[in-house]
Amino acid sequence: MIHKATQGVGITDRLYAPRRKAAVDAGMLWGAYHFNTGESVAAQVKHFLAAAEPDAGTLMALDFEDGASNMSLAQARAFLEAIDAAIGRPAALYSGNRIKEQIAHADAETRAFFGKHKLWLCQYGPAPKLVDCNGEPLPWAKYFLWQYTGDGSGPTPHDVPGIGRRMDVSHYAGTDDELKAEWTA
Repeated sequence: MIHKATQGVGITDRLYAPRRKAAVDAGMLWGAYHFNTGESVAAQVKHFLAAAEPDAGTLMALDFEDGASNMSLAQARAFLEAIDAAIGRPAALYSGNRIKEQIAHADAETRAFFGKHKLWLCQYGPAPKLVDCNGEPLPWAKYFLWQYTGDGSGPTPHDVPGIGRRMDVSHYAGTDDELKAEWTA
């Protein structure tokens, strides 16, 4: 389970901590994500780390999608660099059309930087497409996770029995053991 922990510099999901405890107690893998804004990157990083309280088993991710106030690609990079330094490993990047539009204009070094981070691809539909808005290959050879449905849109299932309805559902192309090994690697 990957749960929203924070947004910007002042929003913390009040259900993050109790759901984390329940998920970890049930033996589930746990992750936290931060929804980007155009506010101070340093302040967003500080807020995210304080709320998420990551440990060695916590997947950390930046949600880089359109919102009311967006991060630039340079700010997303600065955010990931700071999180990477704080947790001692690369964080993941959650994005879809936004990264495909932004990365198309990036230089080779920037593309390589992002390519070192796991891609949690948000793309509703029957098959993932790892190309940018110009049809050029993305810097990821494969996605880590593929969110193929959410909020009732995209292919089924939209519900997870016992958990909820109209959920965001992601796919991992591997076994449970492979997912566990790759979760925070």
